[in-house]
Amino acid sequence: MAVSADSLDTGRPRAPRRGPAPWVAMYHSVGDCSDDPYRITVTPGRLASQLAWLRRRGLRGVSVTELLAARARGEGHDLVGLTFDDGYADFVTDALPLLHRWGCGATLFVLPGRLGGDNAWDPLGPRKPLLTGDGIRRAAAEGVEIGSHGLTHVDLTKADDHTLRAEVAESRAQLEELTGAPVEGFCYPYGTIDARAVEAVREAGYTYACAIDPGPLTGPHALPRVYVGQDDTAWRLHLKHWLHRLRRRPVEGL
Repeated sequence: MAVSADSLDTGRPRAPRRGPAPWVAMYHSVGDCSDDPYRITVTPGRLASQLAWLRRRGLRGVSVTELLAARARGEGHDLVGLTFDDGYADFVTDALPLLHRWGCGATLFVLPGRLGGDNAWDPLGPRKPLLTGDGIRRAAAEGVEIGSHGLTHVDLTKADDHTLRAEVAESRAQLEELTGAPVEGFCYPYGTIDARAVEAVREAGYTYACAIDPGPLTGPHALPRVYVGQDDTAWRLHLKHWLHRLRRRPVEGL
């Protein structure tokens, strides 16, 4: 019987497996989008229709940790990562009930340096309240993965060394104390990254990190995501899903 070279132990290290980038959707706020210059808000009705679209296609929204664990087992091709950035208070009141209704999980990236504050980093548009510590604990108790979005929402590519360490490492420590659970995921504010920021996230002990379009930095600590907004009807989601699979770089280890 012929034996393939791949089945032999040659003693040489094997090249890391590189699989297609998982599909991770990027949301922010769920509520009234009538005054939304940054296009970060979807209405509850739109979110419900988007979750329904996933289920009609045989897909299910999950946390990024669950998605990556399934991919590591060679499974999870029917899973989509759902992420919500910034930790808006409307996640608990408007998004969470819909996630439960459609049997979906999610990852919520929050800012422990702005608990109970608002989106002061956005110079335009309305002030949106952020979750308090109790709100974050409630989301975690209801099965939502809590990840870090940094301490205060700063562009890490412009941060000095001290600020970078605080935003990345200190935010993780504070969230683990707040929730009493490990924090595995990080999300780069504004989606901006460079090699220095990625290395800081890796050194802080995160298992993964989410960006938007990381290009050559794509990897477990720079995962691409797909923006999802109020205008994304079923046909637009279908197109985005197809283009993501076509354009994104393979991810090492998946």
